[in-house]
Amino acid sequence: MKTLPLLKGNTVRLRAPEPTDIDLLYEWENDTAIWRISGTYVPFSRYQIQSYVLQSQHDFFTEKQLRLMIDGLNQSDPYSTIGAIDLFDFDPVHLRAGVGILIQEEFRKKGYASEALSLLIRYSFSILGLHQLYTNITPNNKASIRLFEKNGFIKCGIKKHWLNEGGKWLDELMFQLLIPTDYQ
Repeated sequence: MKTLPLLKGNTVRLRAPEPTDIDLLYEWENDTAIWRISGTYVPFSRYQIQSYVLQSQHDFFTEKQLRLMIDGLNQSDPYSTIGAIDLFDFDPVHLRAGVGILIQEEFRKKGYASEALSLLIRYSFSILGLHQLYTNITPNNKASIRLFEKNGFIKCGIKKHWLNEGGKWLDELMFQLLIPTDYQ
């Protein structure tokens, strides 16, 4: 299978989900440790995950979301899946979308997330024609803050007491990236 250079970097490639990803996606979507970050509060059935992968048209403009799998290219298996990156809440009028990323714990702090985010940014602006991307991060998630700032996102706001985590109210930081001039 030939991968477009736009979606392939030195250490990762981005690709659409395949049926072979269903079990991995099922595991990730039902990991309660991730729920507070993703805003998920109910489990997904394997059938729901399977339906998404098999029946989705993967048309960003129709579904207003896009999930891409992140494969690590330097692993013993040259195409082992190490994470996923999402565009969500696409607004076709204002040409913006949210970004979320998940890297399996054993592959964190190796630069994979940064390269995957860089590829997604380039794809979002040059192919999808978006004007801006945004993400929301809690102040205690220092790794995510560093990741997004390293890739050009700027903190543009604070939502006070936005999240209730076990009876404790947390702020949420909003970061955005406007289309760089070299994409206009």
